[in-house]
Amino acid sequence: MQLKNQRAVISGAGSGIGKAIAIEYAKAGATLVLTDINADALNETAHCCQQEGAQVLTVTSDVSTPSGAIAGVNQCVEALGGIDILVNNAGILTQAPCEEVTLSMWDNMINIDLRSVFLASQAAIPHMKSQQHGRIINVSSQLGIKGGAELCHYVAAKAGVIGLTKSLAIECAPYGVLVNAIAPGPIETALVEGISASWKESKAKELPLERFGQPEEIAPTALLLASSPGGNLFVGQTLGPNSGDVMP
Repeated sequence: MQLKNQRAVISGAGSGIGKAIAIEYAKAGATLVLTDINADALNETAHCCQQEGAQVLTVTSDVSTPSGAIAGVNQCVEALGGIDILVNNAGILTQAPCEEVTLSMWDNMINIDLRSVFLASQAAIPHMKSQQHGRIINVSSQLGIKGGAELCHYVAAKAGVIGLTKSLAIECAPYGVLVNAIAPGPIETALVEGISASWKESKAKELPLERFGQPEEIAPTALLLASSPGGNLFVGQTLGPNSGDVMP
């Protein structure tokens, strides 16, 4: 029960990595506030977490809007009196050559994958600072480190998450608030369903493990960063469960 009595907000918890982290945190004893744009998927995740004995609150929200990005943090503070852990996981992934990326595609990607991380963190930090404790975990991507063809808007957003993580970590560490990122490699989730089969096949061949990961293989990294003493010395780090795709 590494997260007993910890209040955790997880965005994009309806499926994929967010769902896996929510269940992992439930098993570890956390009290959860889960957000997602898909109410049915969100309720299914909540049910899974409740079966593990967790107290769960849900917020159906669209993180592409400012109010939706901070809805989970606000609910946690209002209902539970504060926030201990924030996992900024919500994201989208679309594919197009740079010259075909429209301004709407660019703005939507930045709003969901980067701006929402900034807004939710900005909302959570004052509460964490006041209690001299907190963990913020931002889900980036290994592509934010190495780049990727036909993904310039996605890569720009995920690289921004890594940079934002480092800056927030420097600002917040003196207050006992630790900010870190996870940069998974390719993971078998609904997020990659829109990517071409040829890209996925080629990508799998590049990996030393020769396979994509599963969401349940990412969740333990999120648990490590949220836990004590396991996560106590991670400050501004980007951890890479990525099947060997990036070796810093």
